[in-house]
Amino acid sequence: MKNLPIARLDRSPQLHDHLLRYCRLEGGDIWKDPKEIHRVGCLDAANLSDAQRLMDGDSSTLAVQDPPYNMVAFEQQALHEYIGWCKRWVTNTAVILGGNSSFYVWIGADQTCGFQPLPDFMVMMRETPFRSRSFITMRNQRGYGTQRNWMAVRQELLYYVVGNPVYNVECEYTDIPKILRGYYKDVGGKKTENIERSGSENIRAGNVWVDIQQVFYRLEENVNGCYAQKPLKSAERIVGASSMRGDVVVDFFAHSGSTLLACEILARRCYTMDKDPVYCEIAIRRLEHFRRTGMKGWQNSNAFEPEIAQDSALQELLGHDVQVAEGSQATLF
Repeated sequence: MKNLPIARLDRSPQLHDHLLRYCRLEGGDIWKDPKEIHRVGCLDAANLSDAQRLMDGDSSTLAVQDPPYNMVAFEQQALHEYIGWCKRWVTNTAVILGGNSSFYVWIGADQTCGFQPLPDFMVMMRETPFRSRSFITMRNQRGYGTQRNWMAVRQELLYYVVGNPVYNVECEYTDIPKILRGYYKDVGGKKTENIERSGSENIRAGNVWVDIQQVFYRLEENVNGCYAQKPLKSAERIVGASSMRGDVVVDFFAHSGSTLLACEILARRCYTMDKDPVYCEIAIRRLEHFRRTGMKGWQNSNAFEPEIAQDSALQELLGHDVQVAEGSQATLF
């Protein structure tokens, strides 16, 4: 089996910088989809001019933002600086959204540091045009923590709206997860499980999502090198519920390209950006890889496999012996 993962790029600056030579975008550039559907910009979310250039006069009905959790250019900021930065890209989001639109934000809560930046972000949002609608929690199957604290297994998603946007409730329905099974009740002298009484094989997801598999290396959709990849199913749920076919969906933090790929699958148009050319390239290649193969990620390989096969310096950075096989495919030993 092919096995060519790469390390997290935020922890491997030399590898990250070497990959820059294989990126088609530099700061200020915008990639336009040959099919004239999507756009990917190497742009700054906090710069209004950049946001407007990405939109090129279009407006959006949905924004899905997944900002670094108090990590900008991999350096932690003072909390007030981070919230000030958030306010700038939130304001820019408000400018490019239409009058009836939805706004989702993935934002973390550091349980060892006053739960920042989540509560500070929520307070800041009260000063914006957005109206709060829901506080969603996505439960990870894998957690992290120590023997002296509760295992951290949640991710927080805030849902805001402007005006009266579309909401496709049927997109909420999902298979009944295992965690919800096993609730029994006596009915007519017979003990029945809750799914027997419901008469349905589906259930509304609600604002606690327990049915979505956290991305890890064994999944096809895994994008090696990325450090905060959101599951494609979560992106599809948001895009499906809060937009219509053909709508423009905005994502200011492309990273692994989950929103972009969800829009491709669900026939929406995605205008996305990332300040880092490497993540822009990964997002573009993920879309191209899906169109070419039908695969949603690289699992045990990575987006730069062809370059690794030809670049001995890159192989050395990876610390692997790589054999170039027929068709310029790289195999790790």
